[in-house]
Amino acid sequence: MNPADRLLTVDEAAERLGTAVRFIRRLVSERRIRYVKLGKHVRIAESVLTAYIEERTVEPIRSRRAGYGLVA
Repeated sequence: MNPADRLLTVDEAAERLGTAVRFIRRLVSERRIRYVKLGKHVRIAESVLTAYIEERTVEPIRSRRAGYGLVA
């Protein structure tokens, strides 16, 4: 985590990922994502969300199918 990172609320993190707040809370409760606990408040650094997205990004397969476009 970068010290200059903006700490997001659970609502802001959910909006950034395009998910429900419940999903973010589950990630936190299962400790599948790094977070900061400030008293009773939970905050998630922007860089943590960026890393979470990058780790779960699936690259497409770029192979040509044999015989594609040929008529039998």
